[in-house]
Order: sequence, then C-alpha cells, then structure tokens
Amino acid sequence: MWVKKGVVYKPDGSLAHSQSHAQVPFAYKHEDFLRIYFSTRDSQGQSRPTFIDVEYDDPTQIRYIHDKPILELGGPGEYDETGAMPSWFVDMPNGDIWLYYTGWNRTHNSYRLSMGLAISHDGGLSFKKMFRGPIMDRSIHNPIWAAQPSVMYDNGVWRMWHISGQKCEYIHGYPEPFYDCRYAESKDGIHWTSTGDVVLAFDDFLHAVGRPSVFKEDGIYKMYYSYRHTVDYRTNRDQSYRMGYAESLDGIKWERKDNLVGIAKSENPADFDYNMINYAHYYEHNDKKYLLYNGNGFGASGFAYAVSEK
Repeated sequence: MWVKKGVVYKPDGSLAHSQSHAQVPFAYKHEDFLRIYFSTRDSQGQSRPTFIDVEYDDPTQIRYIHDKPILELGGPGEYDETGAMPSWFVDMPNGDIWLYYTGWNRTHNSYRLSMGLAISHDGGLSFKKMFRGPIMDRSIHNPIWAAQPSVMYDNGVWRMWHISGQKCEYIHGYPEPFYDCRYAESKDGIHWTSTGDVVLAFDDFLHAVGRPSVFKEDGIYKMYYSYRHTVDYRTNRDQSYRMGYAESLDGIKWERKDNLVGIAKSENPADFDYNMINYAHYYEHNDKKYLLYNGNGFGASGFAYAVSEK
C-alpha cells in the first residue's frame, strides 16, 4: 500500500518559463538532497524541463526552485520545436548525465511526438541536444509517434520501455491518439532497435499508457504506469487516468497486476488527484520506497509523493 503524503510542488506563475504545470516528475538522487526534474509550460503552452531541490525525508520541504529551463526548444522544423518533456535521466561513467526526453511538434489538428537525447556536463544544471534529429521517431512499429522512454542499462544491454502511438480516431470531432507500451534495445544507448514487442496491449479500457517507470527488484522487472480510456477522459473521472502495475521475468513479456498497485484516485472532490492520477516515477531512499505522481489536469495541479507501507 502507498500512503499519500501531499502535493510537493505546483508553479505559482511567477517564472516566465513556468506559468503552469509540473508534469512527469523524475527523482534524481544527490547525496544530501533530492532533485526533482519535471516538465513545465510557458504562456504559449510550450513545455520545457526544469527542476526543484527538496529534502529527502519530506519532499514538500523545498530547498531551491530553478529559475530557468535546463533544455531549450529546437529550431524551426525540428522535432522538439514546440515542446520538450523530460522522461529519463541516466548517469554515465565519465560523470555526464544523459537525458532522454520527448520532443513535441504541433500539427494542423493534433501533435507529433519523438524521442530526443541531451547531455549535461555540469551535473544536471543544463543540457544540450546530442543530435539535431530524434533518436526514435515514427516507424513501422510506431506509426503515429514514439515517446516517454524508461531506460535501463542491464547486463550489457540498453533496454527501453516507451509509449507508442498506434492510431488516431476522431472522437467528438477531435483526433484522439491510441498508444500502447512497447520495447526497444540498443548497444550504445543512442541507436535503438524497436523489436515490435508489445509490453502493455490495448483492451476495453486501456487505450493509452502514460509514462512507464521501470525498475528491477530481486531479479524481477517491475513497472508503474498510468492508463486511460479514449472517450471523455478529460472530463469524466471514470474514463481518465488511473495507476497500474505490472511485472516481468525478462522485461519483454509482462503480466499486469493492477490489483497490487496500492494507490488510486482520491474520493474527495477537493483533492488534487480526484479526477485523475498519472505519470508516476518510482524511487528508493534509505530502504524506503517512494512514488512521485501527477493528479488532475495532466500536471496542472502539480505533483505529489507517496511512501510505501509494508
């Protein structure tokens, strides 16, 4: 069971790059404090990554709020021209940090997502794109888009679990995307091969998977994720995001065990996660297990944290 501890952070609109949203939080561990990266939006609704530093024992105690984005948007026509959303951070042996992120391109009636890779030489204060182009984009296996990877270097192989846009359907006159969770591998963390393996497949309710968070414990691959229906998910809490949990012995074939997720939407209409709960990131510290997660409005209400109760 997870015990909810409260909202950690929501932008107050005082920073130009951060007028709203604190979406897809990621816990990055420093020796004496926790850095939480997240996606925030400017007045034009364009996303950029930034961070706050918090206390380990009580993340609601904020030490520092960064006053600028850590990564700027791409140039005209590039895959991240209208948004950059952080997904996963990897420490490299030479001290650099790699950031896997989602680049946004608006289209005439929808949007297109691709994966980018950026690098930091200053401990994660700033990042620069490693390449002008994406490391994963539309393909045979990802016909609409590919985004929000969870990455692990595991027994000499780079492994990735990511959301994969498979189709769009017009619902109430708007093109709604359907996206499942898929698997890819790499020898260097840069050049990825989509295997076609579907990790989390569509069913009667799971029409979209929100940001997988994969880790390995006692030889078992485990994943927290969120999922929703496609009809009225923005306005109907019964159709919107809820949390899921799955396990795998090999990282490719997964068994959904959503009954073990241990966290759900609030039943109090006043709470920040009454309408939806989504975009979790799992981490551990001092033998305790934590979840960072978003609530209503896809991050418009900020992010909160929960602690596992054995």
